[in-house]
Amino acid sequence: MQERQLVPLMDSAYQGYASGSLDKDAFAIRLFVSLGFELFLCQSFAKNLGLYGERIGMLHVVCNTKDQAEAVLSQLKLVIRPMYSSPPKHGAEIVQKILGNEGRFQAWQQELSSMASRILEVRHALRKGLEQKGTPGTWNHITDQIGMFSFTGLTTAQCERLITVHHIYLLKSGRISLAGLNKANIQYMIDSVDEVVRFSASASPVSKL
Repeated sequence: MQERQLVPLMDSAYQGYASGSLDKDAFAIRLFVSLGFELFLCQSFAKNLGLYGERIGMLHVVCNTKDQAEAVLSQLKLVIRPMYSSPPKHGAEIVQKILGNEGRFQAWQQELSSMASRILEVRHALRKGLEQKGTPGTWNHITDQIGMFSFTGLTTAQCERLITVHHIYLLKSGRISLAGLNKANIQYMIDSVDEVVRFSASASPVSKL
């Protein structure tokens, strides 16, 4: 990227929620900065602060000089002005109250770590259950991914059967929200995925060649 003089646009939607550590999840960003990259960073607090309704976030732009930073800021203001000019401040004030107070900041980090741990446990439980059940296919991708959502690898037909027969609702692309799974319903999810995968395999036409 440096040889091609590219300017990265990075996304930080899960800081602290992916691994449970704010520092670990910021590693890639800090690495690029340490290597001297100028970059754009889109940061969201929707997931890690539970502020989906506020859609709160920010755009950081890392520049090498003060003059460049001032020039970029002036251009951003030109873009922002006709779009929203003055955004709602409710979400920003919530973030400020948490990040600006050491006690609340520490409490938030502990809660964030607990949330991340639970999602990781769900991933491991789902993969382990499918593998122990011998569900056809490979399921390592469930634990290879990070964050609150997961692509299951299920086909559109399999997803439709999950919805209509088992009443498990997900996108037909196979993307699910892991936040909806817990110890009380994980086995039902495992059994249902197993059933739709085996059903689709048995329903597939057998080649006569």
